[in-house]
Amino acid sequence: MDRYSIGVDFGTLSGRAVLVNVNTGEEVAYSVYEYPHQVMDNQLPSGKKLPHDWALQHPQDYLDVLSNTIPSLLKKTNISPDKVIGLGIDFTACTVIPIKKDGTPLCFIDKYKDRPHAYVKLWKHHAAQDLANQLNSIGKEIRSSCMAGYKAIWHKEKGYPNKEFFKALDEGLENVIEEKLSKDIVSIGEKAGEITEYGAKLTGLNIGTAVAVPIIDAHAFAPAVKLYEPGKMLAIIGTSSCHIVLSKEEKKVPGICGVVEDGVIPGYFGYEAGQPGVGDSFAWFVDNCVSAEYIERAKEEGLDIHQYLGEKAERLKAGESGLLALDWWNGNRSVLVDVDLSGLIIGMDLQTKPEEIYRALIESTAFGTRVIVEAFNENGIPVEEFYASGGIPKKNPLMMQIYADVLNIPVRIAGTDQGGALGSAIFGAVAAGKDKGGYDSVTEASKIMGKVDETIYRPIKENVEIYNILFEEYRKLYDYFGQGGNNIMKRLKNIKKNVDTL
Repeated sequence: MDRYSIGVDFGTLSGRAVLVNVNTGEEVAYSVYEYPHQVMDNQLPSGKKLPHDWALQHPQDYLDVLSNTIPSLLKKTNISPDKVIGLGIDFTACTVIPIKKDGTPLCFIDKYKDRPHAYVKLWKHHAAQDLANQLNSIGKEIRSSCMAGYKAIWHKEKGYPNKEFFKALDEGLENVIEEKLSKDIVSIGEKAGEITEYGAKLTGLNIGTAVAVPIIDAHAFAPAVKLYEPGKMLAIIGTSSCHIVLSKEEKKVPGICGVVEDGVIPGYFGYEAGQPGVGDSFAWFVDNCVSAEYIERAKEEGLDIHQYLGEKAERLKAGESGLLALDWWNGNRSVLVDVDLSGLIIGMDLQTKPEEIYRALIESTAFGTRVIVEAFNENGIPVEEFYASGGIPKKNPLMMQIYADVLNIPVRIAGTDQGGALGSAIFGAVAAGKDKGGYDSVTEASKIMGKVDETIYRPIKENVEIYNILFEEYRKLYDYFGQGGNNIMKRLKNIKKNVDTL
């Protein structure tokens, strides 16, 4: 008898769930629920204004995802909850919810509804950057299973940093480990628990259904594209990009912020790098810099503006635009680790077209990825294959070809549009275990349930040669503006922040 697992992927703007046949990997159905509150970066639901660099969410949206998507899957497929053996969940990392001891979010309580700190702080929240800088400067503890390692400075062998470290940050944090953080860290691929009576009412699943240890959203993509061994890089490309590599060894790679044993696939060190502004930078350009004429032409041709610009940009040769850009529109995560950097486009003149800028922005993200790939290669973590997943790769063949040309590596695409949810479903099947019809290891489950598209983007020799030249220029800009040659980006940001007091 067929068994099924459900994966729920909590993203930045929506939550999506997929129902997967554990025996075959078939994605039987999926359901998407858009967050009603979206990202609150301007004001709270009450209308109270938020300061610059804030990014909040409402936790009720997350509960609504569960109460809408999972019942929808069961209803549209007519599959009995008796056949669903496991549930896996992934979530955006660095997303923090202040709660009561019983788990109630503080913003659910009337007296806190007008308090910004009572809401979810999304990963895009940068208002605490000064405190983050202080944390980085105080200690040199090794930061390195998944949420605790990447986001709470936990190490599998050494545990958390000592009390003195936290006291140096703030005296009130001296006992934060004993009072607030669990020391019982459970590896991904294991069972966290089972659906409770409340969970059953919320989702329609049976009481006792296995629930997997949750995982960071980007990391859930790894088993979904059969990434379960070293030598391969997975890039999850959407509003931002996350790059994941596996290794049997723990090595220091400058500028790479996360390495956790058992953090992505049990038995391996999972390395994580990223670019905080990819799809967001394309959206910024389309929303703010494209003429009404172009938008009207796109409508006439039955295309959205991204497709229209992409088709026009595809007609350009590599280097033909005469433009070069830095992909720092939301700061730089890897390898400079500096949120105060900003975007740049150089080479524009009165003949510059929107499609040329659009292509330059795409190329800049590919160059940024190449910096990350080279950092791994130069420090003993080889990257020999490149896999792309997320919201953009299947929809943007131009971008994937540019990546293949810039990296000079064949690029393969995930065989699913729901990589995070599929990966979570794989973890759900492992949490259930073989006795319940699932699997006993993530690797075993990934081999059956994971998917890779047959399409391969191969480097084009003449493009590779041109992009090598452009990359040399990109590195000069990268080092000049990012390594202290000229801190004008930070000075401008500081003027903007303090203009009323200057």
